[in-house]
Amino acid sequence: MERGSETLSRAEAESLVSWWAEAGVDVVVVDAPRDWLNERPTPQAMPALPVTTDAPSDDQPPPAQLELFRAWLASSEKLPFAAPNTPRVCPAGDPTAGVMIVADMPSGEDCSAGTLMSGEVGTLFDNMLKAIGRDRDSIYLTALSCIRSPSGQLNSEAAHRCAALARHHIGLAQPKAVLLFGDACAKALLGLPVGEARGRWHEIATHAGPVKAMATIGPKQLLDGPRLKALAWADLQMLMEEVNG
Repeated sequence: MERGSETLSRAEAESLVSWWAEAGVDVVVVDAPRDWLNERPTPQAMPALPVTTDAPSDDQPPPAQLELFRAWLASSEKLPFAAPNTPRVCPAGDPTAGVMIVADMPSGEDCSAGTLMSGEVGTLFDNMLKAIGRDRDSIYLTALSCIRSPSGQLNSEAAHRCAALARHHIGLAQPKAVLLFGDACAKALLGLPVGEARGRWHEIATHAGPVKAMATIGPKQLLDGPRLKALAWADLQMLMEEVNG
């Protein structure tokens, strides 16, 4: 669909048609004149939009190979919060490392830096990895959403969609264990807040089979509450006992 010289994507066209409908535009063109002031017209269905080939259809599953899926995350218009020129912070590290760490979404600082866990949070994250004998090259780091939402939070619908993509991602990477940072990740993938989920193992169902997962307090929360570091350290020790065992 085109607007002047600008080509609209299917999602943008559907949003525009929906806006017209809410504004009271119930037909595009009619042959016979109507007395709009004295009759209440019967609403007619808006014409169906043609299917375009520039993006996958809504029911088309994401790629089933890890490298293709990573490329899809970097470009797909189907992701929650996707919009032109919106920065994306994509997965980094080694997918074969055995340890997959999942955050909720990039911070504003991450979007500027082009990497997850940047700035002061990143320094603490690097220290946490060092304490368990790892670094960024020996873990696989990703986020539920590689795009930051305008509010910096996940609403329930977006969390549901992101969790489905995360389960697919985990199934493709097949790590030995997944570490979930923070409440948003724990609730989306385990159905529990960190306070209830941490300190024990869970399983995440994927198309490739169940994968062990545990939740812990994220670096941002640890900066705000240093007394929680002992709990996070205990979780990290459990993680490495599982991965190295």
